[in-house]
Amino acid sequence: MPPPAPGPLPAGRRIRAWVELLRVSALFSVPGDALAGAAALGVRPGRGTAYAVGASLCLYEAGMALNDWADREEDAVDRPHRPLPSGQIAPAAALGAAGLLTAAGLALASRAGRPALTAATALAGLVWAYDLRLKHTSAGPAAMAAARALDLVLGAAATRPALRRRTPGPAAPAPVARRGTAARAGLRVAAPAGALALHTYAVTAVSRHEAQGGSTLAPLGALAATSALGAVTARGALRKAGGTAALAPLLPVALYAGTTAVPLLHAALHPSPPLTQRAVGGGIRALIPLQAALAAHAGATGTGLALLGLAPLARGLARKVSAT
Repeated sequence: MPPPAPGPLPAGRRIRAWVELLRVSALFSVPGDALAGAAALGVRPGRGTAYAVGASLCLYEAGMALNDWADREEDAVDRPHRPLPSGQIAPAAALGAAGLLTAAGLALASRAGRPALTAATALAGLVWAYDLRLKHTSAGPAAMAAARALDLVLGAAATRPALRRRTPGPAAPAPVARRGTAARAGLRVAAPAGALALHTYAVTAVSRHEAQGGSTLAPLGALAATSALGAVTARGALRKAGGTAALAPLLPVALYAGTTAVPLLHAALHPSPPLTQRAVGGGIRALIPLQAALAAHAGATGTGLALLGLAPLARGLARKVSAT
């Protein structure tokens, strides 16, 4: 049965419906991807990084709108209160918003240069493929993990022009020097991109059960993965900088562990839909301290502390607007 046609809504309720559709409380988990990518290169964020953040936000919101458009029939059964099945937003409006946001994201990425546009194009393709085809397949968690990793790569790609300008001219021929620079940049970005991918895979695996509940193994697996990730990140911080210098990355690691562990444990012990959804929401918010830890570990302590400032904002808004 198609969703009912949306009737006239007060302006405030229309805004609220779009806020719910776009899951605005989850937006705070996005800027840290690009900033962690810039930090991995050892370069201060610049104009290109800002374009990457804008592109990431647009593509993330495109994915939210497209997700609800693709799941509108399923949500009519499991979540009839959502904006599309409840008739507060027309399906065509949601699909149109997804298209416009995707175009805006690609336009912003293009302002940061061809490498950033290439990364953003791949990210946009993955977002649409996930929502329209891969979400309900076994490849779903891997696709989401790859999207988060690509978002960090987008930030690094948008910041690389600044790195090239600062690098003295090498004695080797220019093409060889460029390949060497690209290889070094790739190695620096691989570890933090892999960390975001592992976390995202674990949380996405749990999210596949948030409507029905009933899974103990998924939250237990996510708890093991996120605990191992936190331990490895903390160990790396201690090895890189001893004493009080290690506190900068250790603080966000502690916050990361605290944000993920308790909700996942509750969901494993009592796998009901509400507790599973709470674990997924905690996993989304936990991206912020993880991004902060990755930035601080790369030496961008100021960026890490700034990202931590987003955590209470995300937590407060999540009480009013669900991130899932």
